Amino acid sequence: MTDNNETPSKAAPANRATEGPFDDSEANPVRPYIDLGGIKILPREGLNLRLEVEEQSKRIVAVGLDYADSSLQVQPFAAPRSGGLWDETRVQLRDQVRSQGGRVEEREGPLGTELLAEVPAPASEGSELRLARFIGIDGPRWFLRGVIGGAAASDLDAAAKVEDLFRSIVVVRGGAPMPPRDLIPLKMPATPGSA
Repeated sequence: MTDNNETPSKAAPANRATEGPFDDSEANPVRPYIDLGGIKILPREGLNLRLEVEEQSKRIVAVGLDYADSSLQVQPFAAPRSGGLWDETRVQLRDQVRSQGGRVEEREGPLGTELLAEVPAPASEGSELRLARFIGIDGPRWFLRGVIGGAAASDLDAAAKVEDLFRSIVVVRGGAPMPPRDLIPLKMPATPGSA
């Protein structure tokens, strides 16, 4: 690690604290969130939730949200108190997409700098390229990454709905020390009556 005293800046809309994604300390305590551990999701009509589980470890590694003919995959990561992770993460994602034979461009979106990528679909789904938007927001001691697919990757109306969904997410960083870039633990939501 080089010590050039340059802290990566945090990449987030200026109104993040009031418009989201929210830190747990900023969230409205009376809203009926679905508690997934590291994040809380505000339920809404037509929203389907999927937990993506790593085969070997059986740990939940991402939350998939299907909404407005689109998909939004989100992952919360621990981040340093001072700097952000999105600038560095974008470079890694860009290289990864290109190494897989995809195309990627950086652009300014409603949530700040994002990547618009054409990524190869899994072999089981044919060989065409699929459009995906990679978005990221640095919060206080956390970083929330999203991947948007489906209609919201190109349709402005669907995109606005999915961006609103992303901004309604609450990140629960917790007080435990965690290395930057570690996935904040996710868990199954409690079923009604089992609490």
